Amino acid sequence: MAESVVISEPHGDVLLMPDVPCVAVRWHSFANSAQFRLLMDEALAYYTREAQQTWPLGWLLDLRKMSALLPADQLWLETDWNPRAYNMGVRHIGMVSSDNIFGRIAAQVYAANTTAREDYALEPHIFATAEEAKRWVRRNL
Repeated sequence: MAESVVISEPHGDVLLMPDVPCVAVRWHSFANSAQFRLLMDEALAYYTREAQQTWPLGWLLDLRKMSALLPADQLWLETDWNPRAYNMGVRHIGMVSSDNIFGRIAAQVYAANTTAREDYALEPHIFATAEEAKRWVRRNL
């Protein structure tokens, strides 16, 4: 079954990838803090609904078109979004590396901050291609 867009915004989409299976956030461009947080929250809400029908269910971030993240958004991910994702069953986060240096740095900072946490155990991993990320997410379900 092909992937389907379940939420679409100018700066990114939320997709269901039944072949993995996983929910994915695919960024199209820079998103300001409000846009970034809203799409991540919408994606997590969709994940929660879909997980009632599809379990296990993975998580993938396609960061190829994403650029920088503000430090406040990194902190929000680490202290707000990640704990909620963990409580919903997310354990592994496959990430497709950004095409630009600012996005790559943001992903590396996120991965380092996330793995350093002791109050939840999420394992993010960065990949060069979407296929590699999908395979890893599938193996870790």
